[in-house]
Amino acid sequence: MLLAHLAANTSSIRLGSGGVMLPNHAPLVVAEQFGTLVALHPDRIDLGLGRAPGTDQVTALALRRSMEALSADDFPQELARLIDYFGTGTGTPRVTAVPGRGDAPAIWLLGSSDFSARLAGRLGLPFSFAHHFSAANTDVALAVYRDAFRPSRWLEQPYAMVAVSAVCAPTDAEAQWLAGPAGLSFLLLRQGRPGRMPSPQEAAEYPYTPMEREFVLARRDGQALGSPETVTSQLSALLARTGADELMLTTLVYDVAARVRSFELIAEQVAPHLVR
Repeated sequence: MLLAHLAANTSSIRLGSGGVMLPNHAPLVVAEQFGTLVALHPDRIDLGLGRAPGTDQVTALALRRSMEALSADDFPQELARLIDYFGTGTGTPRVTAVPGRGDAPAIWLLGSSDFSARLAGRLGLPFSFAHHFSAANTDVALAVYRDAFRPSRWLEQPYAMVAVSAVCAPTDAEAQWLAGPAGLSFLLLRQGRPGRMPSPQEAAEYPYTPMEREFVLARRDGQALGSPETVTSQLSALLARTGADELMLTTLVYDVAARVRSFELIAEQVAPHLVR
């Protein structure tokens, strides 16, 4: 629904899902939804697909409606079925996706481990890695993807994106302050206590135990946090290390204006200086 709204109110920017957790959705439904988007907005829609539940098992059960459907083991088969619905696979489905067939988006596989990396490589699809919450696995997953890559109708060479958390502010201290709520939110989520995002003041005043504080600080490894000069250095190092073809930035801060300013600073003062 958000993609439809954004596509209707823009004219050139590419828009994509990050992502559709395929085990939660029938491939035919995904094909018809994204086929509709592509038919309305040609050459602007990307379909990012993942195999994780993306939620807890109770919610996953509500989405999938049976315990038998809770496994992600059949993701490769479901992916192949979806590609066939778009008319870009090797099979001939008995049901026709309308819209869908002939209206295929650009398909990406998403991952935070090496499973989807290997599958994306074998299928010759672009791959996006969730560095923003699985930084320790980034290099391994990208190496697996490139080693497994086979040229396809979509790509001649591997094409990788790295999703990274980034908060840019005029000073390093302000960026660290703005990043506080995201760290606390992630801690509470891991503790089974999700809720609204706290303010920077609430994050600063939270009574962290030594172990909790260590967890929050460790999560900042691999993030880009700081002034434009600091973020330029951090993102350049990440590009040099990973050889990523694209970066996707996620900026989880409490205040919308501060989030917009972060993107503006990166676009104006960081992006022009990034090198691989």
